[in-house]
Amino acid sequence: MPNCKTLVPFHGTKEQEEKLEEVIRTHKGEKGATMPVMQEAQKIYGYLPEEVQVMIAERMEIPLTEVYGISSFYAQFTHNPKGAIQISVCLGTACYVKGAGEILNQVCKKVGCQPDEITADGKFSIDSTRCIGACGLAPVMMINNDVYGRLKPEDVDAIIEKYM
Repeated sequence: MPNCKTLVPFHGTKEQEEKLEEVIRTHKGEKGATMPVMQEAQKIYGYLPEEVQVMIAERMEIPLTEVYGISSFYAQFTHNPKGAIQISVCLGTACYVKGAGEILNQVCKKVGCQPDEITADGKFSIDSTRCIGACGLAPVMMINNDVYGRLKPEDVDAIIEKYM
């Protein structure tokens, strides 16, 4: 079973930093530019670690609390890196009442991590989500862009094996 990490050291590259600098130069001084800069930063790095949020705040000359407030409020932003294989289990009402909690438990057992963690090798990450938009197929999980519905806990191992 892989080791998991909730805190992964930040390893940005010079190329990523240069791309972020260009995005900031393009938007600096524009009203409402913080959100678009943060969205581009997440595309560049794959997530928004504290180090990137500090860069944005300093270079845009805005308070770090503003950047962090946005990144922690909007679900589109993540502070943790994602695995090459991203597993999301829906815990929305329809999925939850049909046993999604058991599905999530089985996913965690199979991969060896908890939600919001990533395996040490960076292969898998697990997230719980509020709605995937496939309520008629409840309970549902997504692995990258593949949707699996009408799941039972005993289905999970075989599905995840396809990605190992």
